[in-house]
Amino acid sequence: MGSEGSRVVVPRNFRLLEELERGEKGIGDGTVSYGMDDADDVYMRSWTGTIIGPPNTVHEGRIYQLKLFCDKDYPDNPPTVRFQTRINMTCVNQETGMVEPSQFPMLANWQREYTMEDILTQLKKEMMSPQNRKLAQPPEGNEEQRVDQKGIVLKCCIL
Repeated sequence: MGSEGSRVVVPRNFRLLEELERGEKGIGDGTVSYGMDDADDVYMRSWTGTIIGPPNTVHEGRIYQLKLFCDKDYPDNPPTVRFQTRINMTCVNQETGMVEPSQFPMLANWQREYTMEDILTQLKKEMMSPQNRKLAQPPEGNEEQRVDQKGIVLKCCIL
C-alpha cells in the first residue's frame, strides 16, 4: 500500500501559529515583517505587515504598512491584503489600497502552501518590476487612515 496520494493537512490555527512564530523571529534582511494586529483575536484573523521599499526604485527608503485579513477559510483561500500607506502600483486599487487578486498572480493562483511572508516578499518584488519601479508615488507623509474591516478609523485632535 503506497501513500503517494496522501498528505497531511495542517489545521488552520497550527498554521497561523507557525506563521506568527516565524514573523516574530524576523524574515531575511529585515525589509519585510509581519505580526498579529490584535493579540485578543482568538481566530488570528487580523495581521499587520511592513515592507521597506527596495533600493534603486521610487519606493527606496519608504516604509509601507499593510493589513492582512485571514478569514476562517485561510489558508485554503488567500487573505485580503490592503496597503494602509498610499502607494501607486499596478496591482493596488488606488481608492481602497486593496491588492487586486486579478492583478497579483500570487493571490489569483493561490495555493495552500503560500504564506503571508510569501505575499509580502512577492509584493516587494513587484515594487522592483519594470511596470512599478519608476511609477510616480504619492508624497510621503500622506498615510491617510483607511476604513478598517473592524470599523471606521478616525483621526481626532483635542482643541
